[in-house]
Amino acid sequence: MNDLPYKLHPMKRTLSFLSLIILMIPVPAVLQAAGGKPTVFIIGDSTVKNGRGDGAGGLRGWGEKIQLFLDTTHIAVRNHALGGTSSRTFITRGLWDQVLEQLKPGDFVLMQFGHNDGGAINDTLRARGTIRGTGEETVEIDNLLTKKHERVHSYGWYLRRMIREAKAKGATPVVVTPIPRNDWVDGKVKRTPVSYPQWAIEVAREEKVKCIDLNRLMSEKMDTFGEQQVTGRFFLSSDHTHTTEEGAVMSASLLIRGMKKSKKCQLVKWMVPTRKLPY
Repeated sequence: MNDLPYKLHPMKRTLSFLSLIILMIPVPAVLQAAGGKPTVFIIGDSTVKNGRGDGAGGLRGWGEKIQLFLDTTHIAVRNHALGGTSSRTFITRGLWDQVLEQLKPGDFVLMQFGHNDGGAINDTLRARGTIRGTGEETVEIDNLLTKKHERVHSYGWYLRRMIREAKAKGATPVVVTPIPRNDWVDGKVKRTPVSYPQWAIEVAREEKVKCIDLNRLMSEKMDTFGEQQVTGRFFLSSDHTHTTEEGAVMSASLLIRGMKKSKKCQLVKWMVPTRKLPY
């Protein structure tokens, strides 16, 4: 008989120790290990989610259509994109914090910004612009819109911040270059070689995360249709930035196609294998 009756049996000590380890693991990690459903969080501007995402005005964003190609019985899709936002204002308005609070290990973040980053850095209308490029330079402003002092960074700086913070939560960030506008030069979609698509690619490369060059994929596809067919079918005749229902399906399917061609893009495992990509 043991002279210390309160000592645990060796097997019980082992089980107790394992129980303690499990309790120390963050709840999301336990849920994921137990087969919890991962989530794809989508962030961006109106080319990702137009308005309320209900197709008002005949406009749609690719984030509203990507779930057509994903097995949503095993992975959830949450489109947090908001029209009018830039990489800067998605953060300063607290929208990124709302996503960050929900992120858990095993989740994904698809991010596409750029269309609004070229706006004014400081004005009374939107004050959403970022410094061009990917550098560390800053500019101090007294924001005319928010009435607050603010340090404004580069487009690349804001992308890097979201990438790093997503990684810190155990999620997988995927950078998506902004879709092209419906602007044409000599029978081809206008390319912007030293601009946001290139800077997004550079940041993704530096941060060692996947980047899907949707700008290139969609430009090349639009070239095959020509301006007359693209205008009115994939973009409204009166709007050179936002896609129609069919345009959103095109961009979403091209994004999925880009993921399939990208090496080690983990989202591939949740794609519907029998769903044919229309573009």
